[in-house]
Order: sequence, then structure tokens, then C-alpha cells
Amino acid sequence: MLTLEERRERINRIRRFPSELEVAVKDLTEEQLMTEFIHGEWTVAQNVHHVADSHMNAFIRTKLLLTEANPTIRPYDQDKFAERVDSFDAPIQYSILLLRGLHHRWVALFESLSEAEWARPGVHPESGSITVESILITYSDHGAGHLDQISRTLAAGKMLNLK
Repeated sequence: MLTLEERRERINRIRRFPSELEVAVKDLTEEQLMTEFIHGEWTVAQNVHHVADSHMNAFIRTKLLLTEANPTIRPYDQDKFAERVDSFDAPIQYSILLLRGLHHRWVALFESLSEAEWARPGVHPESGSITVESILITYSDHGAGHLDQISRTLAAGKMLNLK
């Protein structure tokens, strides 16, 4: 289990992520948002919308773990989600606004938990056993991974002389 300080740091990562994401994408052109600069990787817009999809699912999973006895968590196909029209046509600001509100609630929930609640278990059919704490660990890292992917995508675009 994480120490209290490690939990606080991870909760703070969840707290900061929407602002960090917004800064990373705020001045991008439509071309930068919508172009697949790295073959087989998502566009910047798809990354932004994916994080909203993923974190909404994770928030619900957190609530299920806290309110049900050892629930089985339903997986979803993130690649199919990323191919839906809303991952291409919806303005990224919608997902950023969603993430802001969602992360405020998620942080408030995490900060309210007792020691026993951090260990509340569930089962993910693809990943196996999970706990509330494992969700915190996974998703406090998840945003940073997508910020990195966005940076790599934009760097590839610059190499193609797109600004």
C-alpha cells in the first residue's frame, strides 16, 4: 500500500492533470489536433477525448468498488471508442471541461476515503484484481503518459515542417 504522502502526491497529479492538458493543447491549430503524425498512433484530439473517456470509466469504476462487494468491472475497447465521430468532430474543449469537473469530484472522493476504503477490491476481466488504490496509481500515471504521447505526436509534426 502507498504511504499517506504517496497518496497525496498521486491525488495531486489527478488534480493538476486537466490544467496540464489544457496548457499542452491550447494554442494548437486544427491541423495539429487532427493529423495522424505518427502512423498507427492517435491524433492529439483523439488523445484528449480518450483521456476523458478513460477517466470517466475509471471514476465510475472507483464508485463501483466503493459501493459494491467485489464487483466485476466492465472493460471497454478504447481503440473503438477513439474511432467514434465524437473523438474527431467534437471540440477538445468539451473533453477538457469534462475532465475539469470530473477530476474535482474524483479528488474530493479520493480525499474522503478511509484507510479501509483504499483496499476495496474488484475484478477486471483483463487485468485481474484491482483496488481503489490501484485505480489511483494507474490513473495518476495515465494522464502523464498521454501528455507524453501528445508531445511525441507534435514533435513528429514539427519534423514534417508543420507548425
